Amino acid sequence: MSAAMAAALALFSLLAAAWGLPPQLDPHFYDRSCPQAQQIVASIVGKVHYQDPRMAASLLRLHFHDCFVKGCDASILLDSSATIVSEKRSNPNRDSARGFEVIDEIKAALEAACPHTVSCADILALAARDSTVMTGGPGWIVPLGRRDSRGASVQGSNNDIPAPNNTLPTIITKFKLQGLDILDLVALLGSHTIGDSRCTSFRQRLYNQTGNGLPDLTLDASYAAALRPRCPRSGGDQNLFFLDPVTPFKFDNQYYKNLLAYRGLLSSDEVLLTASPATAELVKLYAADQDVFFQHFARSMVKMGNISPLTGGNGEIRANCRKVNRY
Repeated sequence: MSAAMAAALALFSLLAAAWGLPPQLDPHFYDRSCPQAQQIVASIVGKVHYQDPRMAASLLRLHFHDCFVKGCDASILLDSSATIVSEKRSNPNRDSARGFEVIDEIKAALEAACPHTVSCADILALAARDSTVMTGGPGWIVPLGRRDSRGASVQGSNNDIPAPNNTLPTIITKFKLQGLDILDLVALLGSHTIGDSRCTSFRQRLYNQTGNGLPDLTLDASYAAALRPRCPRSGGDQNLFFLDPVTPFKFDNQYYKNLLAYRGLLSSDEVLLTASPATAELVKLYAADQDVFFQHFARSMVKMGNISPLTGGNGEIRANCRKVNRY
């Protein structure tokens, strides 16, 4: 281990208590049982990113949507079965969550190298970090040792994940219920600097924002005009649009600059500027200083990645991320 990495891990240990991280999670968790684990994950994420530049955002989103439902326990990966209704069927995930085959590939490689050792929940956490780095964003040390759930919650997925049309107070509440504050909220939504959204997620802003038949006045008129041809009043629901049309595949702070120009694609993005002085100040800060955004994003990703993990004797290490083990 390099001196720089050793120093970083020492600093992480000092900060862990201050961040309120579960003591069971440890960046060294697989050092003996599967020392090549992180290298395997990074290698496959890198290969897939080269093949499909959209996948980085999809893998980052999987981790987010997993952690907001029952904690970071890989419940989002479970397919439906006789006893499980998959979270993949929920409104936030249906027709949009993707990357499951990438997690399958990573899991197969890890099972070949270190059978019954690395959890699917930890794969999601590592893949999210590596996806961020590979698109130009910050890195962070990932605490490890999560275990996988034996169940899912489609109701939790429908209720707990922030929606594109939620008001800012609702979004703040949903983050607060996960132990995340306003800084975490504004920093983590910066992940929308990469990725896409479907027409159906923002159509109301173009035509009928408040039920009065008028467009959203906080959406730049010229930007709205450019969106309408591929997002008509009806039809085209699945048509994809860049969340950040300026640098769509680069993890940077352009997302916040777009908000300042009233060019946030989703209502849940633009309200960070328009609905609260506190969130607006953070938008301005991150737009002006990418380094600060990167620091806050990395810290908030560690914090989010440690929402209610299963550890110790809880949960299991799935052999197949799509289904629970048979005993």
